[in-house]
Amino acid sequence: MFIDDVIIKVKAGNGGNGVVAFRHEKYVPLGGPSGGDGGNGGSIIFVGDEGLTTLLDFRYQKKIISENGQSGMSKNMFGRNGENTYIRVPIGSVIYDYEKNRIIGDITKNKQELLIVSGGKGGKGNARFATSRVTAPEICERGEPGEEKLIKIELKLLADVGLVGFPNVGKSTLISALSKAKAKIADYPFTTLVPNLGVVQVPDGRSFVMADLPGLIEGASSGLGLGHKFLKHIERTRVIVHLLDASKNDENEILSNYLIINKELEKFNPKLLERPMVVALNKIDILNNREVVERIKKGIDKPIIEISAYTKENLDKLLYIIADLLVNSPITTFEDKTIDNFVEYKFEKDEKKFIIKKESDGVYNIEGIELKKIFDQTDFSKETNAKIFARKIRSMGVDDELRKLGVQNGDIVRIFGYEFEFME
Repeated sequence: MFIDDVIIKVKAGNGGNGVVAFRHEKYVPLGGPSGGDGGNGGSIIFVGDEGLTTLLDFRYQKKIISENGQSGMSKNMFGRNGENTYIRVPIGSVIYDYEKNRIIGDITKNKQELLIVSGGKGGKGNARFATSRVTAPEICERGEPGEEKLIKIELKLLADVGLVGFPNVGKSTLISALSKAKAKIADYPFTTLVPNLGVVQVPDGRSFVMADLPGLIEGASSGLGLGHKFLKHIERTRVIVHLLDASKNDENEILSNYLIINKELEKFNPKLLERPMVVALNKIDILNNREVVERIKKGIDKPIIEISAYTKENLDKLLYIIADLLVNSPITTFEDKTIDNFVEYKFEKDEKKFIIKKESDGVYNIEGIELKKIFDQTDFSKETNAKIFARKIRSMGVDDELRKLGVQNGDIVRIFGYEFEFME
């Protein structure tokens, strides 16, 4: 089964908690703090695999969770890091942050690795907080939660050449004649249900990958028929072969079909019409009127070659034309920055560290990404940690903002579902 887009949830491992511990050993007076740090949570990393051609595995795996880091231990022993989770995906996979509608990365090479969500950092144990003034701190940090995202994986076939055209113009027959792709071919009035890929060998030794895309119809770019589902696969192709059916013997209908398909390509992505395009006039073996061909050539400003996919007439000539065009046609990928075999995409961070909103019960609720990070790291079971949390959010400007909103000493404020008393 060919599956080319899925939506799944990914959750990186949480960082392990730091601990509060002290050395209590014979002959070691005042041993001091010895609480170790927690281990880092495991990240989730996607890896390109040239052996995969579909996202079928993800259809039954809707959630991927990585391993948590281990909590720290006494005697300054650190917790073990959680193992990273590596997930194999087909070459040509584009991964999106589904909720933010942003591209996380684009996998275009075999064994290319892409970091999807990062594991949380382990919390610090109390040994980390010892100073010359505070020799026995009872402070520790909880581990950070791992990143969690709802992502969409979209497979865009990595083919050098894409065949486009109305249903039944002979795309499946052509790719079967040029390669070992086994497309279902029959005389039926509907189209291929899935794309077909074939490796094509040029007589001079060159080769390329050709994709037979399901037939487009008018309105495909707006969601009609199957075209909208598969138009995305044409985005990566370097050369487009536009197939027309010469057996219709009606130049007006043939030219109209040519313009309709081009219009759908333009609506989907205007840059598609900037790609090199070859127009192949197929089924010339059953052409009844040669004058039709001459009139078609006058109405199209692209290179036109007459072929017959059935009798294989002029197919070698078509291959040479395509191979020559591919020489100067770059591979289309998303703009990215590669660091140590990881593809990294930069996005602007949220400017506000916290947001304050008044809820229906009159209590002010405080939220925010930076605030959440500090909140999750704090172990509120110890009074010292709670005081440090209060000092940190005060330095962020939370107290000043609450005063501006009219919050007074003794009033209740809410932070991530927990209620705190505002103290001047």
